[in-house]
Amino acid sequence: MNDEKKINIRRLKTARDMGKFMADYYYELDEASKSGKQKIAWCTSVGPAEILRGMGFLTYFPETHSAMLGTTRMAVDLIPKANAMGYSPEICSYLTADIGAFVEGVSPLSRAFKGIEGVPKPDVLVFNTNQCRDVQDWFAWYGEKFNVPVVGVHTYRGVKDVTPSHITSIARQMENIVEPLEEVAGRKLDMDEFKHAVGLSRECSDLWEKCLAAAAAKPSPLSFFDATTLMGPAVVGRGTQRAIDSYNLLLEELEERVAEGIGTIDDEKHRIYWDGMPVWGRLSMHSKLFAALNANVIASTYCSSWIFSALDANDPFNSMARAYTELFIVRSDEYKEQYIKDKLDLFNIDGVVYHDAKTCPNNSNCRYGMPQRLEDETHIPSLTINGDLNDLRLLSDEQTKTNVEAFIEQLEENK
Repeated sequence: MNDEKKINIRRLKTARDMGKFMADYYYELDEASKSGKQKIAWCTSVGPAEILRGMGFLTYFPETHSAMLGTTRMAVDLIPKANAMGYSPEICSYLTADIGAFVEGVSPLSRAFKGIEGVPKPDVLVFNTNQCRDVQDWFAWYGEKFNVPVVGVHTYRGVKDVTPSHITSIARQMENIVEPLEEVAGRKLDMDEFKHAVGLSRECSDLWEKCLAAAAAKPSPLSFFDATTLMGPAVVGRGTQRAIDSYNLLLEELEERVAEGIGTIDDEKHRIYWDGMPVWGRLSMHSKLFAALNANVIASTYCSSWIFSALDANDPFNSMARAYTELFIVRSDEYKEQYIKDKLDLFNIDGVVYHDAKTCPNNSNCRYGMPQRLEDETHIPSLTINGDLNDLRLLSDEQTKTNVEAFIEQLEENK
């Protein structure tokens, strides 16, 4: 590999605005948690946040905390704490790292934001199993710990075509959680606030989709590694005007880069698609690894998980049911394969990297022959990296480096 000192990765100026967005988000939660002046709902990252906003809840998303445990590499020491409590090393390392952190009384929030001691206390926990069943168990533990209600939506898996029966079932489940949430909130669901939140979520989604689509330009103004941090407002700010303002700024900067032919790396020769979770504790290392090989990882299935094109403020429950059932993660392999093929065409991809995350089978799409089938159909080479989202003990840096270098060499020979 080239000397790392020669690697030039152009950071987006807007990243500072995203950092300020996230800081303000956590400070608002911390103040509400300490003062008790506003109710706080914990919500899974693809849960029904818009309903919560329609009742005046502040909304906290624990996955963002777990990702921070990964990026700070605190997770490795904390996962065994949850394992000792009976949580298997095989299950979601978001769950085990987060529970381990709570038990130990530590949090990356206290390191990143002065005055914040830890996660905000919940008044209620709300999940949607469209990600995995682990979120239900994760929230159940905290519900018992804080002695607060836990409510949720149980979604379908392996969905090929989203049908009216799917929509009706999920929409009714969402309607059924309203009453218990109103009891906690101490107020009724305000339909105008709810619909407004759905409309803002749709606008945020559309802008985020445009930002990600900018990577189709040559050279790409955006990398997957950038997008994993830039997606923060799409996750925690869904349903707010400020998230929309943030993505308007980001889109403007990306469009400027495209117009001026500025890429995120120098001499982009190979365009890579990433399928699966990031390795949070190796974002910088992996970014430099690919950049040094003139390879740009420009698009992913993961960062597109917060695109909800079906949301419609005029039909909030049904459109939410559709949007949160159309997610890539809950779809059939047939659907997923076509989805990836479309993305390979859109972004003019030269090679695909699949991350087989040991503790995240729902976000690992390389275990049942999909890479081989897609390679046979598209003739685009692929590489599978073994690792994990948070547990770095399951990753070999040397093996990853060797495999990536050999893969890029293969792409070079193909060209």
